Amino acid sequence: MADLLLREDDAGVATLTLNRPAARNALSLALLEAMRDALAALAGDRAVKAVVITGAGPGFCAGHDLRELTEARNDPDRGRAFFEVTMARCAEVMQAVATCPKPTIAAVNGIATAAGCQLVASCDIAIADPRARFCTPGVNIGLFCATPAVALSRAVARRDALEMLYTGDLYDAAHAQRIGLVNRVVGEGQALAEAKALATRIAERPASVVQGGKAAFLRQEGLTLPKAYADAARVMVEQLLAGASEEGIGAFLEKRAPVWPQD
Repeated sequence: MADLLLREDDAGVATLTLNRPAARNALSLALLEAMRDALAALAGDRAVKAVVITGAGPGFCAGHDLRELTEARNDPDRGRAFFEVTMARCAEVMQAVATCPKPTIAAVNGIATAAGCQLVASCDIAIADPRARFCTPGVNIGLFCATPAVALSRAVARRDALEMLYTGDLYDAAHAQRIGLVNRVVGEGQALAEAKALATRIAERPASVVQGGKAAFLRQEGLTLPKAYADAARVMVEQLLAGASEEGIGAFLEKRAPVWPQD
């Protein structure tokens, strides 16, 4: 059986490809566990500076595997145990993407629905193909997209999130860009290349600065304004005392390219 998740590393960028194209890369329990393990490995891999997530074939990710969930209804508990494990694994994966020490970029090459839309919203940045489509269609099948709502509500404005969740409608890439679900829409077939190019540019920056900055950004989101500024000021002082800023500021003042110290 082909690997459910593919990993390719190049110039400090790791690309993870969901590899169930015939199922529009639906998140089976096995695929979720493969993603969980891969993200854990990437978090500790010093050679990786940025992560791109995409889907094989014409779709990005169609959400949970409904056939697998339906089969579990035949279990003695009507699927409760399987449903609980699946949702727990999904929560682990989405949190691992959002809190990954490395910047995460979604290359949305096609449809991203339900938990697939959640995956896009969980990434730091998203680049979309103009043919990409987005929705949280749970209400259409009697299942409110409660877990996708967690990521969606943190990525877009409250009213935009609720419209998607209440209607289950399918939205095009231009709409996703307008509401902030994706950063930009690129040419047909170019989402992955653009995402990799962006990831490569990020990977060229000092890893300690980018990763420390992401950690600080995530912390300040949950703090009051005074505490957020206090924490951010502490981070700035520590970075000013570090070698990367000494070299970077010196290079700027001397009008030369910086030579970053090894992290």
